[in-house]
Amino acid sequence: MLSAIDGTGFRRRPVLPFGLERLDSKLADGGLRLDALHEISGATPDLTDDCAATTFLGGIAARCWGPVLWVVRRRDLFAPGLAQVGLDPKRVIYAEARDDDELLAIMEEGLRHRGLGAVIGEVKRLAMPATRRLQLVAEGGRTIALLLKRHAREGSDPLGAPSAAVTRWRIGCAPSAPLPVEGVGRPRWELSLARQRGGESFQLLVEACDATGRCALPAPLVARPRAAGRAARAAAA
Repeated sequence: MLSAIDGTGFRRRPVLPFGLERLDSKLADGGLRLDALHEISGATPDLTDDCAATTFLGGIAARCWGPVLWVVRRRDLFAPGLAQVGLDPKRVIYAEARDDDELLAIMEEGLRHRGLGAVIGEVKRLAMPATRRLQLVAEGGRTIALLLKRHAREGSDPLGAPSAAVTRWRIGCAPSAPLPVEGVGRPRWELSLARQRGGESFQLLVEACDATGRCALPAPLVARPRAAGRAARAAAA
């Protein structure tokens, strides 16, 4: 999971890949830098998108090493939901902050500790200097800093303000795969990377995190490259 030193002698930053080539290849670092700040928000203020963003965070934290510090402003974190995406509630240290300033201070302390796998905070607004402090504190370690930025009001954009975050994501719900029997298939998300340092933005449809914290490509997307490869081989024959 962790990259050490490359062949040129330069120390490479520790990275947590998603394990999906189509996704990791679009990220400048080949995954999420562990010594960095990343921001996630729901695509809309709708509760379903908010839940999708939360479980996306939970899946990332599940694949990190060690304990996870999760700082909240309201008591709505659902432990069984986190367990479904691989984050054992026994790994989570919960903290409740009075305001965003206290939340920021707790996150900074968690990142300085260097003994945590992930530090997560839930905010509505955070100014550029605050995100810069989080990024600076995270650098040099391997504790990933994750911010869940919630919609402050209808029509607002949680990712509209400038930020020092290395990546900024919007997570939206998408229709699940149809089943041959009555029921609901595996949830799907529309991942939208609004900004990344050193790379371009993109969108990708994925199936939601499973019990190991990993996303998957929908079956049609997996089959499409294989079908293209067979067609190319047939044409060359």
